Amino acid sequence: MDSPHGASVKARDFGLKGPRGWAFRGIGVDAEPGSLIAVEGPSGSGRTCLLLALTGRMKATEGHAEIGRHRLPKKMAAVRRIAALGPVPGVNDLDQALTVAEQLREGALLQRRYDGPVRALLRPRAERKARARARIDEALAVAGLDLAALPKGPRTSVRDLERLEAVRLSVAIALLCSPRLLALDDLDLKLSDAERAEVWTLLRSIAARGTTVLAVCSEAPDDAVVLRTGAPEPEAPAEPEAPAGPAAPPRGSGAADDAKVTWGTAAKSGTASGQDGDDGDDGDESAESDKSTGTENDDTKGADDAITEAGRA
Repeated sequence: MDSPHGASVKARDFGLKGPRGWAFRGIGVDAEPGSLIAVEGPSGSGRTCLLLALTGRMKATEGHAEIGRHRLPKKMAAVRRIAALGPVPGVNDLDQALTVAEQLREGALLQRRYDGPVRALLRPRAERKARARARIDEALAVAGLDLAALPKGPRTSVRDLERLEAVRLSVAIALLCSPRLLALDDLDLKLSDAERAEVWTLLRSIAARGTTVLAVCSEAPDDAVVLRTGAPEPEAPAEPEAPAGPAAPPRGSGAADDAKVTWGTAAKSGTASGQDGDDGDDGDESAESDKSTGTENDDTKGADDAITEAGRA
């Protein structure tokens, strides 16, 4: 069962194949609401594609996943409504031309316009501003970003933020919509060991509040539920011909025996299990899904076009 805030994350034989091979394959996980989940692996092993697939931004081509009560790949739009993206380079980058205050106001405005109830738009302007200010203050407190400590306070330009400050700002914007799943990419990019420890402490505190956290990293902490992506395994040498007999079953690609660690293989060319292509969701999802799967490949960081097609959070 889901908690009031977090969403459970489950997957079995989850995979995504593009025209140049598998981005990831054989992913399995069973994490409770409020879990801290780390996607660990080298750059180019499909980590970002896995994050976008589990948050409903890219359509898987093999297996299935469940985010809360919503089954992927059929209910991508429903998953997007409960999952928010923190920093994901190439998808929801901060606007370098804005100040921190302007970036926060833009995030609050978009949340009210697209995620909030319609009746909220009919409230008096002063009430709307007060509610937005309260949401921003709460999100900043949870993200641990003190605007007064910035060089120019709220008027500090986004381009002048340190990497850790930018991560906290992105997290605060994502928290404005009270998501049940928060996803972050390249968590330890350009961070020192001390800063990396600070970020993991922040994510633990968010998970402790009930929100499920999914973070891509190069090295996962010991207390996280770990999903591992990796390079394709080398082809086994050809076996000498044996007398005719029943063929050996194909090698499986499911979860490892350790319930907290799941291995996924990244890029063996082959035929994906069939999908009917009809995800049973709204019309805009079909177009987005076609774009996502049509441009994905096994090099996650090189698939700029596929990640751009995933859309702004």
